[in-house]
Amino acid sequence: MQRIWNATLWLLVAAEFVSVLFADFLSLPVGGYASQRYLLVGLLGLLVSLSAGGGIYQRGWALHARMWPAVFIAGGFIILALPFGEVPHNWTDPGMYAAFFLGFVLVGSLPRNGQQKQYWVVVFVSVAAVTTAFYGGATITVYFFALSDRVANLSNFIPWGFVSIRYWSHIATWLLPLLPLAVLVGPLRNQRLWRFFVALGAALWWWIVFLSSSRGTMLGIAFGVFIAAMLIGRPALPWLKVFLRYLAYGVIAWLLLSVVVPWLLLDEISLRALKADTSGRMPLFLEAWQMSLKNFPFGMGPQSWLTHEILTEEYQRSPKFGHPHNMYLMWAAEYGWLLMGALLVLVGQAVRLFWQRRNEVRADENNDLALPLAAFTASVSAALLHAGVSAVFMAPGSMLIGFLVLCVFWALITPNVPKVTPRHPKARAFAAALVGLLISVPCYYWLNEVVAYHKAMERDLNYYNDNVPTGALPRFWFHGNFPRRPSQMPE
Repeated sequence: MQRIWNATLWLLVAAEFVSVLFADFLSLPVGGYASQRYLLVGLLGLLVSLSAGGGIYQRGWALHARMWPAVFIAGGFIILALPFGEVPHNWTDPGMYAAFFLGFVLVGSLPRNGQQKQYWVVVFVSVAAVTTAFYGGATITVYFFALSDRVANLSNFIPWGFVSIRYWSHIATWLLPLLPLAVLVGPLRNQRLWRFFVALGAALWWWIVFLSSSRGTMLGIAFGVFIAAMLIGRPALPWLKVFLRYLAYGVIAWLLLSVVVPWLLLDEISLRALKADTSGRMPLFLEAWQMSLKNFPFGMGPQSWLTHEILTEEYQRSPKFGHPHNMYLMWAAEYGWLLMGALLVLVGQAVRLFWQRRNEVRADENNDLALPLAAFTASVSAALLHAGVSAVFMAPGSMLIGFLVLCVFWALITPNVPKVTPRHPKARAFAAALVGLLISVPCYYWLNEVVAYHKAMERDLNYYNDNVPTGALPRFWFHGNFPRRPSQMPE
């Protein structure tokens, strides 16, 4: 049975990475963006139901004594959406966020001991290292095709496979702090070919970061690495050394591929400028801030960023997007500051659990979880900062990868528990099945709403293209500006 679970874990992680990084090769009928969203909501519904039941069977109701902050924030999304229940497709967003936050805490609470947690780390970083290296290799192919066509501005073609450079940068923010772990843990860590393979992939991803001038990724990772190094200290040094080495490899790759080769072959160099301004985000931030105060502290309702009448003149004149490029202001605008309070409760619990684990690894430098704790702390911290300037918790690819990262991070900071044989295993199994069934009922309703939303969005697409000259605004779906303000909707 254990082999079946292990194989399932490998397949699940690999399927998520392939669906995110190689969606262009899959040729799915609904498109890469929609397929990633369907995969996300399907997995969230399934994993929340199964992990809730599995947690009850493993640990009984003691598991859920630690679940209240996650239940609090998941319930907050649902309860704060209730006053807007009659709005079409009202439940897709809050259902997704409720399942996301509840799901990673439930799933991350399942490993009982350090050995199981270490195995999860090995699975994740091994799949991440392989898929990122293959993505980097495919990028080199795109690079040579672009040079053969005498294209100097490579940022028009790289990164590839994503509807926006920003959506690729979300993935880079999650993964770049984790790639050094692939040569520090696992059975292949001492193999030279493996170490070269991982280093090459990391160097190419850093090159793409510099090529695309992904400021959110750069700032987020700098913040995350600083936090992890400062808080964990000496036990994190092996990870930090490899991270800095990969960063140096990335700088060399950028100089070679973006400067030297184009200069030799094309006699010109076209570099994407690293801007110091807000790239038009400030009017979006101000609009979301005003929305959060309009119905303080309850918010204006799910997806109200798309449907509300504009409040500020600056946003009236600025380009429109499907979200305000700040997840915290978006949640405050749509669900209110009450939800942000619930989020702070969950963050506070995570900080407390992290601090306990941090004290353990600092007291014992030979602790096997020291390096994973440093890397995953840097990754999560980087993503949380990046979410303040981009849709890290909205883009489906980022949410798929981020869900896995948060599951492993939560497993690392959760205290180990001894294996306990239930006194009444049949009663425990019945309770677990009942809990899973009860949770699956609202998940089934939510999934039906998602399908109905997709069909309605597709029906609206022709009218939108002909009558609303705003362009694609990805949000829940790639055509994310649906529903929108009544003046823009068909009669």
